[in-house]
Amino acid sequence: MKPRKIFKTKKLDKDMQLIHQLFLELSGFSLERISLTLVLSTLWAMMAITLAGYSKRRFRWYTGYSRKIFHFFIFFGAALVQAVWGFATLCLFGFCTSLVIFYSLVKGADHLWYEGIAREKDAPHRTRYVVIPYLATLLGGLMANWGFGSFAIVGYLVTGLGDAIGEPVGLLLGRHHFQIPTPAAVPTIRSLEGSTAVWIGSTIAVFLGLRMIHPSPVNSSYLLTILLIGLLSVIVEAFSPHGWDNFTLQIIPTALSSLFFSC
Repeated sequence: MKPRKIFKTKKLDKDMQLIHQLFLELSGFSLERISLTLVLSTLWAMMAITLAGYSKRRFRWYTGYSRKIFHFFIFFGAALVQAVWGFATLCLFGFCTSLVIFYSLVKGADHLWYEGIAREKDAPHRTRYVVIPYLATLLGGLMANWGFGSFAIVGYLVTGLGDAIGEPVGLLLGRHHFQIPTPAAVPTIRSLEGSTAVWIGSTIAVFLGLRMIHPSPVNSSYLLTILLIGLLSVIVEAFSPHGWDNFTLQIIPTALSSLFFSC
């Protein structure tokens, strides 16, 4: 029983550290800064989801393309916000993004925002597969920060770039498809071409993330490690249950980056 108590105590201490960090940062913010952050974050999320919806409606894009516009802007925005302004500002950014997403869900089918992010192929579960990735993103971001601190930025970028380009490439160029066995209501389909794009995008994302938070000297070992993390990200993305890759792609690349580059 004692080891369990020790583990629970350490976990509680780490939880409290993250909460303490959040409130400590927020307590130092002026009302003007909080207000400005909320306004700018809301405008950013509105811009991203409007671009997604407009691209689908105006150019008749597949939702697999249009939703990745939103995906890209939000995850890159999150990485930039945390790298420059810290975790507390990121939480405000996430709060505003959540409001925009839930407004689109309330408006539902035929609304510009909803149609930009809800896939037709997920019918009759379109809303479910907006909510599940949202929850996966929220949980993944919190756990990545709780476990690995600023290395969470790597996970944001891998999810925002690696995962974001996989689906469009798979839709446009995918010729060699395979199905991943999962208990989900909607089958999980991947393509070799899309997975290759995920590898390239993830490798670039890991490199960018590490340069933002941990600018170590670049050598052959450094690059090979990044390529390995990118490759493992492909495997994680391919075998993630439908809608949950936003969680796994934040946790695994973040954990690996912390393991290899935290020293």
